[in-house]
Amino acid sequence: MDLSARISRCNLCAPRFAVTATRHAPRPVVWFQPGARVLIVGQAPGMRVHLAGRPFADRSGDRLRDWMGVDDAVFYDRARIAIVPMAFCFPGYDAKGSDLPPPPICAQTWRDQVMAQLQPRLTLLVGGHAQRWHLGKPGPGGVTATVTGWRDHAPGIFPLPHPSWRNTGWLKRNPWFDAELLPALRHAVTDALKDEDDPA
Repeated sequence: MDLSARISRCNLCAPRFAVTATRHAPRPVVWFQPGARVLIVGQAPGMRVHLAGRPFADRSGDRLRDWMGVDDAVFYDRARIAIVPMAFCFPGYDAKGSDLPPPPICAQTWRDQVMAQLQPRLTLLVGGHAQRWHLGKPGPGGVTATVTGWRDHAPGIFPLPHPSWRNTGWLKRNPWFDAELLPALRHAVTDALKDEDDPA
């Protein structure tokens, strides 16, 4: 059985999810294959993605695709874009209705195996959990400081805030994101997805 199939059958977190406010069963959302040119590292599926069985099948996905300058057909083409969150399943809600963090056991169990199969030209680190894993513990300022320093990692890696609509206020307070980072990101995505024999 290949790695994707083994992850799809994972139920390590069944007891953990059973005691969340949502009391749901595991449903790993697995979306990668070797040879993908762009890697998107997110946090974990939300409820809508859990129900749809497809990553970023929500308004956050609409915003992320806009940031990248790609349509649904390109975004969901596993041969071109791999989407590997820090946890493959929806972690559930707490008693207040907030998303629980991705269970560390998921990355501890699967992440090294997945990353060994991928050699992306471009990696997008969406949110703090992804950035901590790939870039190390952030200094003062957290995600904002990491994203502000995006040039330190470009053009091969772009740290991004989560595209949740809850972050609309952050985007308004940081106009450089739209003016400076997004044009560079879209160029990097276009370049990464380009066939090697395509003209410049």
